[in-house]
Amino acid sequence: MNKKKGMSLLAKQKAAGWVFLLPATILIFVMSFYPMVQAFIMSLQTGSSANLKWANPITFNYARMFKDQLFKRSVGNTFLYLIIQVPIMLVLAILLAQLLNNKNLKLKGFFRTCVFLPCATSLVSYALIFKSLFATTGLANTVLMNLGLIHENINWLGTPGTARFVIILALIWRWTGYNMVFYLAGLQNIEYSVYEAAHIDGANGWKSFWYITVPLLKPVIVMTFIMSINGTLQLFDESVNLTKGGPANTTITMSHYIYNNSFGQGVANFGYACAMSFFVFILVAILAAINLKVGDTRD
Repeated sequence: MNKKKGMSLLAKQKAAGWVFLLPATILIFVMSFYPMVQAFIMSLQTGSSANLKWANPITFNYARMFKDQLFKRSVGNTFLYLIIQVPIMLVLAILLAQLLNNKNLKLKGFFRTCVFLPCATSLVSYALIFKSLFATTGLANTVLMNLGLIHENINWLGTPGTARFVIILALIWRWTGYNMVFYLAGLQNIEYSVYEAAHIDGANGWKSFWYITVPLLKPVIVMTFIMSINGTLQLFDESVNLTKGGPANTTITMSHYIYNNSFGQGVANFGYACAMSFFVFILVAILAAINLKVGDTRD
C-alpha cells in the first residue's frame, strides 16, 4: 500500500502556528532583545559616542554609578514617588471602580469617561497644564489666597517639598483612571449574586468590599501594582516638563538623569547611561518578581 505523501493535519497546524509567530518573534528580537544585548555591551565601555572603548576595569561604569551622589538622589526621588503615589493611586482607582460599578448608578458612562479622560491627555500637555496651575501666579495660589488659606504666593515648583508634591499630584490625576478601568473590568466579572448573598448574611458594604471584592480582584491588583511600579521607576516626562529636575536636582528621576547623560549634557556618555539603565531594569525585574510571588495564591 502506498503511503500518503505530505504532512499530517497536526503537523500542518503546528507549522502554521510557527509561521504566524515568526514575524512577531523576529520583531521582538530585533526591537527589544538585540538592543538590550547591545546596551549591556555598551555599559562595559567608556568614552564618547564616537570613540567607545572597553572600560578598565570592565565594571567601571557600575562602580561609578554607586559613587555618584546625583544618581543616588535620583534613585531616592524615584522611590519617594513610588512609595507615596502608587498606593494612593491604586486605592483611589479601586474605590472609584467600586462606586462606578453600582448597577443603580445613573449616568455611569459619563462618570467613567470623566475619570478616565485624564489618561487620554498627552503627557506633555498635562505636565504643562499642571505647570501653569501651580505657577507662582497660577490658579492654585489664586484660589488659596481668595479662601484665606495663604497670605502670600507659594513657589510650588521652586521649593523641593512642594515641587515633589506637585509631581505626585500630577501622577495621581493622570493614572488613577487608567488603573480604574482594569478594576472595573475585573468587578464586572464578579457575579452580583455574590454580593446579594453576603448582604442577606448580614455583611455591610465594607465587609463585602474587603472579603469579596479585594480577594477576587487580587490578580488584577497584582498586575496593576507591577505596571505602576514599572512606570514609576521609568518616570521621565513629569520630571522634565514640570520641574526640569529642579530646584537643584531635588526632583530629578532616574530616567531623567539617564537622559541627561545620554543627550542632555554635551558629550554623550552612553556607556554610563547604559549601566544606569540596566540598574533600573534589574530593579523592575526584582520588584515584579516579589509582587508575583506575594500575589501567587496557588499551593
